Amino acid sequence: MPELIDPGRALAELRPTMDRALERALNLVKEAPPQMLAAARYPIDAGGKRLRPALVHWFAASFLGDAEDLAERTWAPSAAIELIHTYSLVHDDLPCMDDDDLRRGKPTTHVVHGEALGVLAGDGLQALAFEVLGSQDRPCAASMVSVLARAAGMVGMVGGQALDLAAEGKDVDEAAVSAIHQAKTGALLGAAAELGAIAAGADPDQQARCRAYGLGLGLLFQYSDDLLDVTASQSDLGKTPGKDQAAGKATIVALLGVAGARARVAELVAQLEGEKGILGALPGWIARRSG
Repeated sequence: MPELIDPGRALAELRPTMDRALERALNLVKEAPPQMLAAARYPIDAGGKRLRPALVHWFAASFLGDAEDLAERTWAPSAAIELIHTYSLVHDDLPCMDDDDLRRGKPTTHVVHGEALGVLAGDGLQALAFEVLGSQDRPCAASMVSVLARAAGMVGMVGGQALDLAAEGKDVDEAAVSAIHQAKTGALLGAAAELGAIAAGADPDQQARCRAYGLGLGLLFQYSDDLLDVTASQSDLGKTPGKDQAAGKATIVALLGVAGARARVAELVAQLEGEKGILGALPGWIARRSG
């Protein structure tokens, strides 16, 4: 595939493909109770960059180029990882978690559909992700299920959320902040890269290298989000700013300050760009989101 020169434009161009994959996934549960389906569709239709499914596509394309079957190879893992990401946002916004009423510039799922359906919508999206992967008539389906389950589970995203909650209001070092972010955010981006490699038929060493690069992107993404929480407006952020600081969250900004956090972001960008990955300008684009 050609090097990504303008990631924002590339994401916009790929979005219709990603949306079609999500619609294909939702068609698997079209017989669900209408109120359930409406609550599950709401956060998907609310928007988002579709970065994680795009990573699946891009990493697969790095091995396959513009192969005719690229979209068919990647639709299921692309949809599945976005379903997991969306469910995590729905649950993260619940009153028992971060208690937020704004996401992507719109009222959060539990605000619109009620807390009970908010919980159930997240549960349903998570289950659908694995149904989508399992529905593939491909030898790699089981491997994809295992990769995504581990990244989304107790040693990945869910475990990272638990670490994040446990660290609130406590003094932690940079290693602890990094561990939280690698699990909470990095694990899923690492899985996106690895799923793309699996979809392309890459060997285990290539899959591992893709996963490592995705983990690095995940850490960069979360450090940038930490900065956005204190530097962006509500309209720019699409959610309530300043909540990390108010909740005493363990963030790179709380530990190092804005200037120190920006220095860490610059270091990560240089490291990822130095690896000459297939993603071209993506690390710098992620960093620029936070100024």
